[in-house]
Amino acid sequence: MDGRARLGVDIGGTFTDVVLEAGGDRWSTKVLTTYAAPEDAIVAGMGRVLAEAGLPASDLAQVIHGTTLATNALIERRGAKTALVTTLGFRDVIEMRTESRFEQYDLNLRLPEPLLPRQLRFTVAERVDAGGGVLVPLDVAEVEAVADRLAEAGVESVAVGLLHAYLRPDHERMVRDVLAARLPEVSVSLSSDVSPQMREYERFNTTIANAYVKPLMASYLGRLRARLAGEGADCPVFLMHSGGGIMSLDDAAAYPVRLVESGPAGGAVFAADVAARHGLDRVLSFDMGGTTAKICLIRDGAPKTARVFEVARSYRFKKGSGMPISIPVIDMVEIGAGGGSLASVDAMGRIQVGPESAGSEPGPACYGRGGTRPGVTDADLVLGKLDPANFAGGTIALDPAASEAALAAHVGDALDLDPLAAAHGVAEVVDETMANAARVHAVENGEDLSGYTMIAFGGAAPLHAGRLAQKLGIDRVLVPPGAGVGSAIGFLRAPFSFEATRSAYMRMSEFDAAAAREVLRALSDEAAGFVRTCDGDARIGTEAKLFMRYVGQGWEIPVELTPALAAAPEAGAILAAFEADYARLFGRTVEGLDVEITVWAVNAATPPAPVVPAGAAPGGGATPEGAARRLFDQAAGAPVDGREVARAALSPGDRVPGPAAIVEAETTVIVPPGYAARAATDGCLDLTREEGA
Repeated sequence: MDGRARLGVDIGGTFTDVVLEAGGDRWSTKVLTTYAAPEDAIVAGMGRVLAEAGLPASDLAQVIHGTTLATNALIERRGAKTALVTTLGFRDVIEMRTESRFEQYDLNLRLPEPLLPRQLRFTVAERVDAGGGVLVPLDVAEVEAVADRLAEAGVESVAVGLLHAYLRPDHERMVRDVLAARLPEVSVSLSSDVSPQMREYERFNTTIANAYVKPLMASYLGRLRARLAGEGADCPVFLMHSGGGIMSLDDAAAYPVRLVESGPAGGAVFAADVAARHGLDRVLSFDMGGTTAKICLIRDGAPKTARVFEVARSYRFKKGSGMPISIPVIDMVEIGAGGGSLASVDAMGRIQVGPESAGSEPGPACYGRGGTRPGVTDADLVLGKLDPANFAGGTIALDPAASEAALAAHVGDALDLDPLAAAHGVAEVVDETMANAARVHAVENGEDLSGYTMIAFGGAAPLHAGRLAQKLGIDRVLVPPGAGVGSAIGFLRAPFSFEATRSAYMRMSEFDAAAAREVLRALSDEAAGFVRTCDGDARIGTEAKLFMRYVGQGWEIPVELTPALAAAPEAGAILAAFEADYARLFGRTVEGLDVEITVWAVNAATPPAPVVPAGAAPGGGATPEGAARRLFDQAAGAPVDGREVARAALSPGDRVPGPAAIVEAETTVIVPPGYAARAATDGCLDLTREEGA
């Protein structure tokens, strides 16, 4: 071995995926997530893969980790007792929101409850104007009085969000210093550090979310580091962040809100790597695990990114119904549709699937761990997609009778369906839910999915990708090797990176090249400084972008700057870049309006590993016979005779026509009728629609 063994770990809602890479080889496993102490599953999975590789834990050079713990704490409201300190008159910003109705005609509309109740929101009489000037100085004695009230309330964490603090952070830092002196055990998060951007609702909410999960994540990350060291893995631990890069454990403990969506971000990085190897410029990334499904668009080898996204939406597809988090993030749609998503029948006699999930405790009925309600995995088992004796590499024996009983009790009896028909209904509902989410996401981004290639990964995605492709009119699906643990592999492909952002308002008619250059330089230094905490000797590259809009518009579009333009900003070139991007998105530009810059961003990252192109799958390969297997054709709504083939037995060029099940330890690839799978040279399974199908 070359001494550079690396471990990727993804904690999901149902499974914890562990991948070990060393000396060009890879070992992986799936372990049920242990909610009370997530590090237990990590240690168990690490022990398995190290034993398979014949390596001691001391050979690990890096552990790269992604987790849903921060997301789950926000969704389930299991964070620390947190308070907000804000400017007098702005205490109710997080409750007033933007005053928009995300469901205009719902007379019984219920807005999501703010993360903090009103009695835990405190104010100080200070004021900074929109240009950064001090209108009302901060009174330290007033802050000290607020600190005493925080102590009486017994808060564990404090979010400080003052008006326009992104332009002048002095007042927030004064509050922090007073709190540090009077309440040294209380964690403090400043909006000028966490999210230095305009729009106080999003900024305050992001800072509160960071403060809310900070003690929890700091405790967990400290336990994890100690536990790994105790097992002999005394190596650096890094965290995957939501923007698709890796950050140090200390930075992750300070800014845990950046870990929200870290697991899905790893999956998008994994799909982008596969797309680059196959020379694909239009890809739909489809990641379906035990609890959720994630869909992301990848153009020209890079996932689409955003700077605001929502957690815990109360209405599944409705923007504005969730908690906005203003941080750099890979733009994707996430649906409560995974293997553990529970099925039921509503008052109107419709089958509903998710977002509630059985998770790993107790899990779907077929797990035999006390679950009695049917999940998507139960439907997949009854439809013949899963082998009950070889689920998760044979580590979990599935009980088909329990699945049938659960489907009958909770779906079939209410609709007068037998268990097979009930399973078909559940599978069709979850597949249509995912297809609809993909259509909405594509339309919102002005894309037509018919020319896209789907890359499917996650434990459940290969089971559903073929049917999803049929519904979306997609002719090609790639299932990479290691698909069942794709996000964990993605962690090992991600660069060290960090994106620094800042709001600095500037109209193009009053463009100040010197000020623009200074803002970009400062952001570049800040972002590179974070990356150097991960690897002080790394070569670091930077990419700059501006968020711009016409004066009078409410939201901006991102405009990427060339390296030359970032080094020497020039108004004419920046305006031309904005107009080109605006016309590409909306079909035309707007004459006679000035343009303004609201947010500046610089991403610093280590260079990506060279891409090794995957050769085309050779023709003329064999067609393995395989064992007979009864499958269910969802499109036809009837059982069909198919075959079962072991993925490990396929050689490059081998072809498996549908209907078929291609089995491996971590997942099963279902090839529907009308599609055929061919083994590619890099181990991918290439499913393509056959002519006339």
